[in-house]
Amino acid sequence: MSVTTRTTQLSTLANAIMQAHRLLRPQVAVTPLTHSAQLSTQTGSQIYLKCEHLQHTGSFKFRGASNKILTLSDKQRQQGVITASSGNHGQALALAGLRAGVPVTVYTTTQASPLKLAAIKGFGATVISLDSEPLSVELEAARQAKAQNTLFISPYNDADIIAGQGTVGVEIAEQLPDVDAVFVAVGGGGLISGIGSALAHLKPGTEIIGCWPENAPTMQRSLAAGEIIEMEEQDTLSDGTAGGIEPGSITFPLCQQLVNKTVLVSEQEIRDAMKQVARYERWMIEGAAGVALAGAIKLAADYQGKNLVVVLCGRNILLEKFLGAMA
Repeated sequence: MSVTTRTTQLSTLANAIMQAHRLLRPQVAVTPLTHSAQLSTQTGSQIYLKCEHLQHTGSFKFRGASNKILTLSDKQRQQGVITASSGNHGQALALAGLRAGVPVTVYTTTQASPLKLAAIKGFGATVISLDSEPLSVELEAARQAKAQNTLFISPYNDADIIAGQGTVGVEIAEQLPDVDAVFVAVGGGGLISGIGSALAHLKPGTEIIGCWPENAPTMQRSLAAGEIIEMEEQDTLSDGTAGGIEPGSITFPLCQQLVNKTVLVSEQEIRDAMKQVARYERWMIEGAAGVALAGAIKLAADYQGKNLVVVLCGRNILLEKFLGAMA
């Protein structure tokens, strides 16, 4: 892909993000960006928490889901949509579909959080659980959508989804004009692609740091290899970022262009980050949000005195799992 083509794609995506930022109100909330005095003192950096765990459905995913539903034709609305999700995307799409009168079917793995599955069903979506790993479930959902002549909505491999997620970046630019770096947990890459595209447009020079659990770094390993790879992942508290990457995903080249630095964190570092948010801010966050904060803490020495934004991407975790992590 030529430099000109890449620049054009980023410009197109940035325009779509700005349009989504205007169209999604008031359905999608503008989440707070709060300064953490304790974390700032601890790290020597100015730590700001972007509170996507306070978004509707408890995660940033409601942004992309809402934006995608807005783009559907009348025929697509009547036929309904199919997706694959470990929980947060499915929950977000279920609520967005409920509000718009669009039937939603969610394929998921049997290992998905019961809390998230209950929420998806509570919003009226049909849930189909498969005893397989997340990427296989995603590919099967796409096959079923094609066979049924129904629209498949990827959790991340979709320009409209990415544009919706990118509104997080627009809000960061508005809330903290002198932002230096943003730390984002990465799974399929939709959130970091959207945030990175928005800030490349609005605040060039802002560093975008991708954060992964050591147990599940498929996109990070793919970026290092220069191509999408398959790898066996281990169990992680960050179930929201677990799983492989769909072949040909548009997020991969976007991450190649937009992610300035990567960091891997251990399960203990994730637990410690979750615990600090609970102790200092009185919030319960899920593992993926802990990954982003753990990454910022791990690299804090490189950003002394800088303004760092940590995206707390979600809160949807079983209470028992959270309490176990805190033990």
